[in-house]
Parts: sequence; structure tokens; C-alpha cells
Amino acid sequence: MPTYLSPGVYVEESEAGTRPVEGVGTAVAAFVGFAAQGPYNTPTLITNWTQFTQTFGDFVENTYLAHSVYGYLANGGSACYVVRIGGNGAQGNGSKEPAKAELPASPQLAIGPYRLIAVESGKSAPDITVEVVDSKDDNPPADAVKLIVHATGKPPEEYDPVVPKKSGSKTHNLMTVVNAISTTVRVEEATTSGAVEKVEKGKQALERPAPPDPSPQSLDADDYVGNAAERTGFSGLEAVDEVTMVAVPDLMSAYQQGDLDLEMVQTVQLAIISHCEQMGDRVAILDAPPGLNAQQVKEWRVEQAGYDSKYASLYWPWPKVFDPASGTNVFVPPSGLVAGIWGRNDDTRGVHKAPANEVVRGAVALQTQITKAEHDLLNPVGINCLRAFPGRGIRVWGARTISSDPAWRYLNIRRLFNYLEESILIGTQWVVFEPNDRELWARIRRTINAFLVNEWRKGALFGSTPGEAFYVKCDDETNPAEGIDAGQVLCEIGVAPVKPAEFVIFRLSQFSGGTSLVSE
Repeated sequence: MPTYLSPGVYVEESEAGTRPVEGVGTAVAAFVGFAAQGPYNTPTLITNWTQFTQTFGDFVENTYLAHSVYGYLANGGSACYVVRIGGNGAQGNGSKEPAKAELPASPQLAIGPYRLIAVESGKSAPDITVEVVDSKDDNPPADAVKLIVHATGKPPEEYDPVVPKKSGSKTHNLMTVVNAISTTVRVEEATTSGAVEKVEKGKQALERPAPPDPSPQSLDADDYVGNAAERTGFSGLEAVDEVTMVAVPDLMSAYQQGDLDLEMVQTVQLAIISHCEQMGDRVAILDAPPGLNAQQVKEWRVEQAGYDSKYASLYWPWPKVFDPASGTNVFVPPSGLVAGIWGRNDDTRGVHKAPANEVVRGAVALQTQITKAEHDLLNPVGINCLRAFPGRGIRVWGARTISSDPAWRYLNIRRLFNYLEESILIGTQWVVFEPNDRELWARIRRTINAFLVNEWRKGALFGSTPGEAFYVKCDDETNPAEGIDAGQVLCEIGVAPVKPAEFVIFRLSQFSGGTSLVSE
């Protein structure tokens, strides 16, 4: 309390009795996989597709990271963290080095002792041809030629005379002249030992180099799991508190290419589940192996991958999407698209709504078309199916965790509790070191009650009144003298979450006419 020593008017600020608890974000995904470029083992925030391509490159054949991020954003996801694995920190002992980020992706052409590289890169780069003819100059230097650069949509660039050799005069040297004037190409000295000074006359096109293979060979499970202390693999995501869902789509690309067998795939998936359980604020989105039919995926789920966790979900079958890298439609793991649907569902309805009966944007077909009878076998074991319905498109048709505990059967219940726990945890940090008395307990009750009333009004909690939907108990009973002496404040909170209408049943019967059974 302030001390007043002289007469006067004093103004004081006092804290309100209730401090608001703000809801945390619920839809921030993390993807781990292979990319053509970009930093290794560094969780990088991505909020749009352009940002991803600038940082990690475009689509690459036989990998799924780019497809997953693209599908995530297309289906309603807004922000995600991307972790590129491999690189110098890889534990695998394969002889193949991962792709270097500095390799040029622009169209280029070797010409004598030089390499011509297009100024523009990516899909925006125009078609460029270079023509070498005899010099038309009246008194050209020895070995001089005329160089003509043709680019789509631009007037030709002519350089005459130029000397196509490194020992040429500085005035006429091809690299010096072109780099000083051209807006279409730049010239670099060739680094290959086979470079020659003589230039063949004729017309040639700049060609785009083949994209490097982003996936190092012989990666083992440790490269995916990583190390939290060294911030590698998905274990490095422990330092990113915002993440609420984790997917490792390129685990399946390694399996398809033979780098990992099915047992190692299960080892990594168990590690993903363990990571989410230890963090307590995120859910793993697992992919089933490709190419399985309904019976095979059930056997794999029950007999081989006997996962049991309330912090993980499993989706099957794989959807088919367009692949710009090959120009064809390809099957991809569903985790990236599903993560986007979770984000869209949270934005439009709320985290309490089961993320199911939602259209999978970008999917043109499914790897396996299942029947209702087959679905009857898969749903009880926690396999969330993607199904195609005539006139309604391809939809997510399941919203279960892979837990055997009925209390945590539904995915939206787990994610709702993650949201409530994290929001209350962050919103009550002011309590620490406050005097542990009845006044503090009352302030805690008011703060949490106000937060849960708002959640009840949103439809997240079951009950016709707030009293039916939740309770908050923080008093002498929950805080005995020995707890106070230990410096503890215990607040007991109970909530009644809304569970999804998974089975909708209409009972129809015949009745004799004459008596109205219609009720208002």
C-alpha cells in the first residue's frame, strides 16, 4: 500500500477482480520431410505457398512434403512449421549426399569456357536460345564471334564482336560484355575440367537442370525422430509451443523407395505418438501404408501396428491429387490434406466440432473405394476413412483417435481438452506468487468461470445451463493447510464436452390413421 504523508488528492490504479483467459490457437501443423532446398532441421514458419516455394523449392517427384503443405493450405490451413530432414546431420550411412541448396534451378547452357544462366528462375523463366555466328564487325579481334540471345517476349540481344575465351581482351570478353548489358542471361566461368575455349557456331537452347533428389539414401529412424537437445527431426518441435498437430508424410516416401521397412515405419510412428503424448498439447496425424485393401489395412492396424493413444489419429486410404512435378495425378498420404481440414473445421465451427463430413479439396480419386460393410470393420479400430459419395465428393468420414479408452474415443474431445488446458495454463500465469488465500481462490474461480461460460455459449460444452456444462472448485476443501504450506493452489475443473453424433438413427414404424402423433 502507498504511504500518504501530506494532504492532497491521490489517484491509484487497482486491478479488476477477473482477468480474462484468451483461447489459444488450435490449428498449427508441423510437417517433417524432404525438400529440394532450404535449411535442415530448422522449424520454419510457413503461411502461404509462395513462401514455401521460396524457402524449400517446388514439388519434387517421389516425395510428399510439398504435396502435404500445399494440401494443408488448400484445405483451410493457415500456418504451419516445416522441418527439412537429411543434410549433414543425417545419421544414415548411405553414400549418396543430399541435395545442396545452392545448385542453380534456372535454365542454363554451357558455351565454351562459360555457362550462360537465365536471370529469371522457376516457372516464370522464359524460353531462351543463344545463337553464335561469325562476327560482322569490320575489324574483329581474333576468334571473335557474334552472340545473339533470343528470349520469349523480349527483343533479341546482340553482342558483336565478343571473344569467347577467358584470355580475351577485357573490352571484348564475352562474360564481361554480356554481364554488363544483358537483362536476360548472366555468364559464369565453367567449373568443369572439360571446358574448352572454342565455341561451336549454331543455335542452342538453355535447358533447365533436372531437380536434385532431395532424399538422402539410407536414412534410419533416428533421422526422422531426431534429438530435442540438438533441435533435429520432429523432436526439435519441442521448442515450438504453437504446434498442435504433427505429420511426417515423407516417412511413406522412404518406405516406398525401400529406405525403411515396415517395422522401421512403425518405430518412427510410435516415436511421433510418444512426442505428442509427452508434449500434451498436440495430436499426431498418422498415414497408413499405401496400396493396402480394407482387410490388409485392418490387419496392419490391429496385428502389426497395435497403437493405442489418445494423442494420435490414423487416416486411410490415400487420395489422388495433381502432381506438377510429373504432370500427372499421383496418390499422396492423406495427413497433409487432413491437417488442413482440421484447420478449416476449427475456423468455421470450432475445435469442439468433429473434423469429419468435410470435403477433401484437391482430391480427384481414392486409392481404394470401400463399401459400408468394410467401413464397419475399420471404424471400430480407429481407422478414419476417406470415402467418395456420389454427388457429394470425397469426404473425411471418421473422427476417432486410436485409443481404446471410450472416454477419449473421439478426436474432437482430445483436441478440445488440449485447447482448454493450454488456454487456462497460459491465462492464469498471473496467479504464481500471489498470496494464497480465499481472495485468490475467488479470483481464480471468477477467471475460469468466465472463460468456460464463453466456451459453453459457443456450443463446446454439453448442458442447458452453465451449471450443467462445467464446475470450478477452488476453496478450503481443495486447498487444505498442508497444501498451502507446500506452496500449492489446487483448482478442480470439470467439463462436459459435446460428443459427435456419429450414429444417426431414425426409427420408423407404421401406425393406424386417425390419431395425430405430431407434436409441436
